[in-house]
Amino acid sequence: MLGWFRKLLPREDKFFDLFEAHAATLVAGAGALKGLLDGSQSVAAGSAEVLRQENHADEIAGEVMQAVGRTFITPFDRGDIEELIGSMDDAIDQMQKTVKTIALFEVEDFAPCMQELGFVIVQTSERVADLLPMLRDIKKHAVNIGMLSREIGAMEEKSDELHDQGLKELFRAHRTSDTMAYIAGAEIYDHLEKVVDRFEDVAKRAGRIVLEHL
Repeated sequence: MLGWFRKLLPREDKFFDLFEAHAATLVAGAGALKGLLDGSQSVAAGSAEVLRQENHADEIAGEVMQAVGRTFITPFDRGDIEELIGSMDDAIDQMQKTVKTIALFEVEDFAPCMQELGFVIVQTSERVADLLPMLRDIKKHAVNIGMLSREIGAMEEKSDELHDQGLKELFRAHRTSDTMAYIAGAEIYDHLEKVVDRFEDVAKRAGRIVLEHL
C-alpha cells in the first residue's frame, strides 16, 4: 500500500543532478591524477587539482545528505542514496590519499604501470559518469547499466593485474638497493588500485538499486 501511494506522489529528482555533478568531479580528479602520473602536468598542479575536486565533491555529498533528511519523496530508498553518494565520495577520497602519498614520499617520476593505472582510472571514472544518468529511468536503461557495470568490473581486474605487475617490477628494481623507493612505490600502487576498487563499488551499488526497482 505504501509503495502504491509513493508512486502517486511527485518525486524529487534533484538527487540525480547532484549525483551527476559529483561524477563530474570524479572525472576531473581522475584526469588530473593521470596527468601528474604521465607527466602531462606537474605533480604540484595535478595534486592541487585533485584536492580541489575532492573539496567540491565533499560539498556535493553534503548537499545530498542534507536533501535526504529534508525530502519527503526520494527517487529510491534513502539508504541506497546515502550508500551511493558515499561510495562515490570514497573514490575521490582515494585519489586524494594517492596524491598525499606522492607528496609525502616526494615522488616525481612514475613507472609505466603507474601511468597505465592512471589511464584505467580515467576510463573507469568516465564509465561511472555514463552510468549515473541512467538511474533517472532504471527500467529503460537496466540493460545498459548492467553492461557498464561489467565493463567497470573488467577494468578493476585490469587494475589488479597492473598493480601486481608493477610491484614485481618495483621489487626487482630495488630489492638490493633502495628500500625506501620500493616502499614509496608500493604505497602508490596500493592507492591507485584502490581508486578503481572504489569505482567498482559505485557500480555495484547502482546495480543493487536497479535490482530493487525492476
